[in-house]
Amino acid sequence: MMKNILITGISGQDGLFLSSLLLNENVNIFGISRKINHKNFYYNLTKIKQKFDMSRINLIDIDLLKYSDIENLIKDINPYQIYNLSGPSSVYDSYFDNRKIENQIKSIFNNLTSSCIRSNIFPDFFQASSSEMYSNSENAALDENSKFSPRSPYAKAKLYNHQKCLEFYESYNWKIVSGIMFNHESEFRKDNYLFKKIINGAKDISDNKAGFIEIGSLDYERDWCFAGDVANAIQLILNEGKHSTYVIGSGTSKKIKDLVMEVFTYYDLSLSENIKVNKTLLRDGDPKIIIANPTRLKEELGWQTSISFKDLVKRCIDKI
Repeated sequence: MMKNILITGISGQDGLFLSSLLLNENVNIFGISRKINHKNFYYNLTKIKQKFDMSRINLIDIDLLKYSDIENLIKDINPYQIYNLSGPSSVYDSYFDNRKIENQIKSIFNNLTSSCIRSNIFPDFFQASSSEMYSNSENAALDENSKFSPRSPYAKAKLYNHQKCLEFYESYNWKIVSGIMFNHESEFRKDNYLFKKIINGAKDISDNKAGFIEIGSLDYERDWCFAGDVANAIQLILNEGKHSTYVIGSGTSKKIKDLVMEVFTYYDLSLSENIKVNKTLLRDGDPKIIIANPTRLKEELGWQTSISFKDLVKRCIDKI
């Protein structure tokens, strides 16, 4: 008998790669996403997995902010696993929206977990947490025991959900785990993220549609890895993990300048002529260096990244 799995945020890059992995198992997938375009979702999924049984993926148009709808869904499908990948993803926008994004992130998590608790249904549960919960890693790479210091409403909401996971893990003996995800990219990344902004900007310059790209810094360092590898980590953590928290990142960092140089080399562009640094674009208190320490994930579950930073950049360019 097939087991049911619920994925929120299924149409995002993490949901797409995770779905492609889960389709290798004997499961039915129920996916929720805001304003999901069904045709676009299946089209993107076929770019990852060419052949699959579409009837095993059920796309659901319900509002995750409505508790009664979520409770009814949980009771109806009795999921074996839940992957909560949903919620507004813009850190920058959360500064200016009168706590709307913060409240949405918390409410979606609360609706899902409260529905499970009240229905006495306790599926294995993965919560997508964020490296934004940390302050910086200038002195050491960040692991599961590093100090949190959220700077944005978005990060505060993610930390709230993370702490609730720890609480439920203990109080209900529930396998509800938090994966602290560092920067990860793919061809499905939205255009307003730095990775795609630089790639799209370089293409526009190459096509004589723009003269330069404006960014806040060339010196900031981030831990970037492939979204497909992150999806693999998510599945491993929920199926085989033995802890309530795992850091998901490559363990290495690259400067924004490294990213620009890889992209500009591809398009044969000049850094000095085609980049303008505007520090006013930086967020207040934004850390200069953020690097993961994924030792627990690597040693316990044998996880490794599959492609290099250079190949990740090339993949994202080639698949525009």
